Amino acid sequence: MRLRITFSKTGSLRYIGHLDLHQVWERTARRAGLPLAYTHGFHPGPKIQIAAALPLGFIGRAEVVDMWLKDDDVWATLVVTQGGDKPDPCADLLQSVAPPGLTILRVEEVEERAPALQTQVAAAEYGVTFLGTVNEPVLAGKITDLLEAASLPRERRGKAYDLRPLILSLECRDLFLQMILSAREGATGRPEEVLAALGIPFETMRIERTRLIFQSDIE
Repeated sequence: MRLRITFSKTGSLRYIGHLDLHQVWERTARRAGLPLAYTHGFHPGPKIQIAAALPLGFIGRAEVVDMWLKDDDVWATLVVTQGGDKPDPCADLLQSVAPPGLTILRVEEVEERAPALQTQVAAAEYGVTFLGTVNEPVLAGKITDLLEAASLPRERRGKAYDLRPLILSLECRDLFLQMILSAREGATGRPEEVLAALGIPFETMRIERTRLIFQSDIE
């Protein structure tokens, strides 16, 4: 059985790195008594896939993780896709043992042999809140210039790349900057790079990843 869990990552948990988050999910599943399935080989581990790494300090509003369980009819009865006012007993069970900052939003069963979750992420939506004062007309002008630019040469880890094609949308409403960036393998846009291109120190902002966009969402 393969469960897909949508969750938020807030509070002090946003300072937990990607590998540590795997351990958080393993501990949470064990506390809930879920019969985790394991990989084979010399170093077997629980079959857990997190859709996309979230940079330290970023808030995740709708993150996604896949978790495989051993076949068990008892646990199958707990998996109820949330919709309307329907109860979600598996989500309630996980939430009861989850650490502070980890909020379970939805649990659903998906096709066990579907492609790896990480390969299905096409883009990510971010929301950026200004923590200080900002000159709105100047900001609007910078956004226009950025979107009209033919290219935005940047460098990451010593390698040059073009940021412009990775920005799928960018707009500011009521001092809230919203952007959708490519998140494909080898073509991932980072919000702090967009802020740098706008001349805004990302340390003065609160950045949230509000949504992951999968291939199935755009097909």
